Amino acid sequence: MVRLLRTVSDRTTWRRWAYLVMGAALLMPYWFLLMVLVGLSPLKGPGSVTAMLLLPIPAAVVTGMVPGVRQVEGTAVKELLGGRLAEMNVPVARSLRARLGTGLWFSLHLHVGVVIGAASLAVPPFAAVLTTFPLFGWGVLDDPRSPLYAWKHSGYQWLAPPAGLACVVALLGLIVVAGRTLTALAPRFLGPTAEERVVELEEQAAKLAERNRLARELHDSVGHALSVVTLQAAAASRVLDRDPDFAREALTAIEESARAALADLDHVLGLLREDKARTTPQPTLADLGRLVEQTKLAGVELDHGVDDAVGGVPAAVSREAYRIVQEGLTNALRHAGKVPVTLRITVAENRLNVLVANPLSGTPSRTRDGGGRGLGGIRERVTVLRGDMAAGPAGGEWRMEVSLPLMSGA
Repeated sequence: MVRLLRTVSDRTTWRRWAYLVMGAALLMPYWFLLMVLVGLSPLKGPGSVTAMLLLPIPAAVVTGMVPGVRQVEGTAVKELLGGRLAEMNVPVARSLRARLGTGLWFSLHLHVGVVIGAASLAVPPFAAVLTTFPLFGWGVLDDPRSPLYAWKHSGYQWLAPPAGLACVVALLGLIVVAGRTLTALAPRFLGPTAEERVVELEEQAAKLAERNRLARELHDSVGHALSVVTLQAAAASRVLDRDPDFAREALTAIEESARAALADLDHVLGLLREDKARTTPQPTLADLGRLVEQTKLAGVELDHGVDDAVGGVPAAVSREAYRIVQEGLTNALRHAGKVPVTLRITVAENRLNVLVANPLSGTPSRTRDGGGRGLGGIRERVTVLRGDMAAGPAGGEWRMEVSLPLMSGA
């Protein structure tokens, strides 16, 4: 009894009761329509009653198979019933299996709901009559000719109040059991099918891949700009007094790099916001000149060579190659300092080849706090394009070589 009282005092129980009573209200139009149709039909007596009771079942199933009903029912279940379905995605029913499941659920909701609704209307007043029967009698057994008149005026009448309380307890128990049963069954009828789970997983994988791509974009573009800014700021502070012209040039480079970083950051944030007005085109190898100038302004002696055929590289490869070159130059700035850097970009045999090389310095490599993702990010891009990559010391240099196919299967 104590457990039942705790359950009854829980708000979840009454939200579920509201969902059930809503089903009773939804069933009423079916009965009103059938009353008219049965009245016009030749069915009479018990046959008409049977038709009134049974025909709403298939009618509700057919109504529930309308695609949008699944989302409506799913939303109502999430808000009122709760349970495991609250954590699931409930799309519009498109397959026959999903529609049939929704139809069966809709019919179940309406018919269980009408039982709960009818009991909720009938039991409380009936229990009130029984509970107060010994005190008032309500005039129902005042006729001495009634077979129950003797019972009314005997001690057995005090059995009525406990019976009234038992009716209330039974109603509350029925509400709790019905609510919990529908909550447990909802995922089976309204939950995603196997095909829908596959589609959902594919969408999640696509979103994760897009997030990783944006993370690489942000890492490569802003990371390169901050590396240039750091080196230029350090150089400007050392020669500010004795070489103001160089310091002014360094500050100009810092300003340009910061503006470029802000533009790239704004582009990535625009993609995250899905703001079409802010999603400017991504840089490609056609924008390599600006990257080269930024690197030179950082004080790096850059020997670069780019084939004319690079202009004909497919856009997808060109975008990724730009980021690969950017990250390669950034790694050279961060880990080797102001040493000569060689950059070569060539096209041969339907492949784009990128070489970034710099002498190995005698000072230990400087790494960022928390570790970097430079080579890891490059390797991810190369893997996506099914290319090849090699990076490491060779002949007194640190060399990074990347080869990307220009066509699938190349």
